[in-house]
Amino acid sequence: MTAWAQSLIRISNYEVETLQKRLAEITERRANAEIRIAVLDAEAQGERDRARMDAEAGMMLGAYLNGWKSRKAKAEGDLTVLDAEEAGARDALTGAFEELKKFEHVAETTRLTQLVAIAKRETAAFDELGLRRRAV
Repeated sequence: MTAWAQSLIRISNYEVETLQKRLAEITERRANAEIRIAVLDAEAQGERDRARMDAEAGMMLGAYLNGWKSRKAKAEGDLTVLDAEEAGARDALTGAFEELKKFEHVAETTRLTQLVAIAKRETAAFDELGLRRRAV
């Protein structure tokens, strides 16, 4: 394999690894956002249960739920942004893999072409040696 092909493959591998790390980080942030939404839902259910048992808490439930709705809307908005970011990262990773495979294919084709050329020269040398022996 030629030096230029090795360099291109090494650079492409680095890009793929970088994009994989980015995708993992986005996936982790997405999981945290989903957990945050689940926690908000659990807290709201807890407040509803408490409001059923305590009249004073029941009077404040409406104000709590208004704040809860805005916090949940923000968390869901963050999740939507993360979904779009994850889709973009996956597309970039797919493109990087395609580029890596192209470079690997070109490198392999170049290597095989070189092997064929070497085999042809070797065959020509043996043919010439055979012709010389026949002539003598």
